Amino acid sequence: MITYGSVCSGIEAATVAWHPLGMRAQWLAEIEAFPSAVLAHHYPDTPNLGDMTLLAGKVLSRAIAAPDILVGGTPCQAFSVAGMRSGLLDPRGALTIKYVELADAVDHVRAINGQPPAVVVWENVPGVLSDRGNAFGCFLGALAGEDSELLPPGKRWADAGCVYGSKRAIAWRILDAQYFGLAQRRRRVFVVASARAGFDPAAVLFEREGMRRDCAPGRPTEPSLHPTLTAQGGGALDDREAYVLEPRGVRRTTCVEWERCQGFPDDYTLIPWRNKPATDCPDGPRYKAIGNSKAVPVVRWIGRRLLEQINQEA
Repeated sequence: MITYGSVCSGIEAATVAWHPLGMRAQWLAEIEAFPSAVLAHHYPDTPNLGDMTLLAGKVLSRAIAAPDILVGGTPCQAFSVAGMRSGLLDPRGALTIKYVELADAVDHVRAINGQPPAVVVWENVPGVLSDRGNAFGCFLGALAGEDSELLPPGKRWADAGCVYGSKRAIAWRILDAQYFGLAQRRRRVFVVASARAGFDPAAVLFEREGMRRDCAPGRPTEPSLHPTLTAQGGGALDDREAYVLEPRGVRRTTCVEWERCQGFPDDYTLIPWRNKPATDCPDGPRYKAIGNSKAVPVVRWIGRRLLEQINQEA
């Protein structure tokens, strides 16, 4: 069984996506109150370890397992790769540094155990590719095992690419949820990296044959099945102001519609909250948690392709 550890877990799109594939979470890590309550409601037997900055030490001390896959979406700001090597943490990129340190700790323990290195899956907004501080280049350099940040060939990083460093091979690609059957536009950068021998991250994110993920699927014509989402972001949930256009006028989308737009089961976030029953769960924290999550079908697609690559090694 392929295992994973999840950081910045939110409401766990990874688990919703990967459990049906036979993958299992060994631990989660989320600090926000409402998403943590969602995790406790749905996954009471999976520990939520909270602060991800403490996890590398726990992995090294064998307090927690070193899983096959590390998945998360940390905030990404610029930091000094050289500073990271000497332990001089830049607070602007602390969580990103801790994410790389956690990946390194997992690989260290797995090597001692005679296991192959882990696969790293990371997600962020497309703006990271054009960050003035070259945050993405810092992240790539740290993951690849280089002594300094990597620089883009032009003014910004391309929407897709590969890096083969001294420590890990890395691939990244912008994927849009609308091309995975969801009724919203949601572009995100996904990074897959690993030091596994024979593992090619590019084979996970890039399709060499078959249907490409840049053609919007056909929509059912029945008005009761894919209402039109309108928002400043062109139908994305990021703006927290998504609406439905109906014959009677415009109304705000419901929490269930947001869940469907992200690929979650209906009422996934309708949970008992602050000593009140699920029926009294407020909409506010539900909207925020859903909007901050990953799109489940995109993560499931990545999971399937990860399994194909890992199984080829067996």
